[in-house]
Amino acid sequence: MNTPLLATGSVFVGLAVLFHLYIFSLESITWTRPRTWRIFGLTSQAEADTVRPMAFNQGFYNLFLAIGAAVGLAILAIDLSAGIALVLFGAGSMLLAALVLFLSSKVNRRSALIQGLPPLVGLVFVLLAAVA
Repeated sequence: MNTPLLATGSVFVGLAVLFHLYIFSLESITWTRPRTWRIFGLTSQAEADTVRPMAFNQGFYNLFLAIGAAVGLAILAIDLSAGIALVLFGAGSMLLAALVLFLSSKVNRRSALIQGLPPLVGLVFVLLAAVA
């Protein structure tokens, strides 16, 4: 196991975890604030109220992705194989969610890249560490 590569990958996966926690906070906690719903391109409180149930649900998806990857990072110190498996699953799920967003919405491609780059880089480094 290449420890420097694993550490680098873990940092990027950690950044992805933080980003997904931030999105959870926006979508499930502060959604009704104009500053929040404007981030998502909505122009009125009525629009925000209409999509609030979907945003709330989607926020929890982001929370669960973050928890999975974070638990994997924590378990790395106890059981390397189990930690790597969880990190790969959590970060891989984040990456695939970003890919779906990228392919399904031209308007949201920048957001998809922001969402997908940290887990992609983390995955690459963790996989390199595992095979080195």
